[in-house]
Amino acid sequence: MFHALADATRRDILLRTLEDQHNVSTLARRYPMSFAAVQKHVAVLEGAGLVIKQRKGREQLVRGNLDTMRKASRLLEQLEAVWQDRIDRIGDMLADEHQGGPNT
Repeated sequence: MFHALADATRRDILLRTLEDQHNVSTLARRYPMSFAAVQKHVAVLEGAGLVIKQRKGREQLVRGNLDTMRKASRLLEQLEAVWQDRIDRIGDMLADEHQGGPNT
């Protein structure tokens, strides 16, 4: 998922498809690259579960997958909490050391 989000074009496609569903042709017109290149970006997003493609008649509509975005958000919140705890502990250790705490 994070590999898919590492590319600016894919992030932009994801944002657009979270706002509304689009067909790949409409998306492709927004970028200075070939239709095939945009199609590959959409395929990477789909492989990561970030977008869902759905056939509607002759069109392939792409929409953002809110469930996956919510899972990613929860994961990032958990990781942030882990790192915030580590930073807090380092801060406490430095404060103890600065105040002549037990390890000096």
